[in-house]
Amino acid sequence: MVSVPVLVLLCGAALALAAQEPARTGAFRINFPADSPVTLVSADWGESRTSTLGGALAIELRTALTLRNSSPQRVRGVTLLVLAQEVAPGGKASVSVPSLDVRAGETFPVRIDLRLLHPVRSGGALVEVGLDGVLFEDLSFYGPNRLNSRRAMTVWELEARRDRQHWKSVLEARGPEGLRQEVLASLARQSERAGLDVQVSRRGRVTAAGAEQERHFAFLHLPGAPLEPVSGLVRVSGNEARAARLEVLNRSSRPVRYFEIGWIIRDRQGREFLAGSVPAADPALRLGPGQKGVAAEDATLRFALRPGQPLSIDTITGFVSQAEFDDGQIWIPDRAALADPKLSRLLPPSPEQQRLADLYRKRGLAALLSELKKF
Repeated sequence: MVSVPVLVLLCGAALALAAQEPARTGAFRINFPADSPVTLVSADWGESRTSTLGGALAIELRTALTLRNSSPQRVRGVTLLVLAQEVAPGGKASVSVPSLDVRAGETFPVRIDLRLLHPVRSGGALVEVGLDGVLFEDLSFYGPNRLNSRRAMTVWELEARRDRQHWKSVLEARGPEGLRQEVLASLARQSERAGLDVQVSRRGRVTAAGAEQERHFAFLHLPGAPLEPVSGLVRVSGNEARAARLEVLNRSSRPVRYFEIGWIIRDRQGREFLAGSVPAADPALRLGPGQKGVAAEDATLRFALRPGQPLSIDTITGFVSQAEFDDGQIWIPDRAALADPKLSRLLPPSPEQQRLADLYRKRGLAALLSELKKF
């Protein structure tokens, strides 16, 4: 059995639940295709609860699934679609399990802990768990990909390979003690990263935070990036930023169909924070060599330090955080790009780096060395 961090995306607000009751028999259903490369071994729904919330059922979904790799290939990632209702907020979520290494016939756990809303009506399953996609060792993919999980899981897998190779290179060059120091430095950076809350509004400005000013983006130019940011504007007021528009130039020899621009916020006290990323504006993008494209965010973004302390935006810096070519291959920053002091300090560790660091923290250097030898 493989145990790794699970990433959950929930569509809708958190729910304040009333008195809870055990879910009725047949309330939950696993619905995988007949030819699915992963199959259900067991599901324990015993901790799940429901309660009435206005005209809907509030569902506390607490379950442990055990899945089996029924394909001949090694599985590197899985994304599940968890559905209580299709359209209304709070009715749909996804659960992704990156950093897997599941051989044919092996089983692995998936823990689901989330809250959903379901219309009050009798009959049928309250929640259906389906398969959005499975990523294999050769980066091939199975699934409907309704959530664009193929791209996300491919990025996680490329990051995992990059970061494992980096730690193996450290081990080869500096020995076990050098690797230990590298892991400790990674853990220290994780503990020092300041948390930043981001609220998104599609209805214009969120607060009357003062007069807006138009700010130009600064840019980090990463070595090897296929795209070069050339210009960027955003309207800033206090801790709010809106109407961001960034232009990039394709300097590669290959067409690009998707990209993201990462944001780094600097406040008036000189503190810097990673503030997420802006995707390409056109879902039908095909950016040929030498052509320019646009990333835009029409929403208003409001930033606050945890726990709820506002900040005042001074500058915003952008950088290309990923790009997908027309043939489906994906570029991510390599270790040379991540050596930039700003990025190394602000970027969160990949899921794989977190997994390996947690393994060291819980079981020590010998366990980490053993794990790295598997790849």
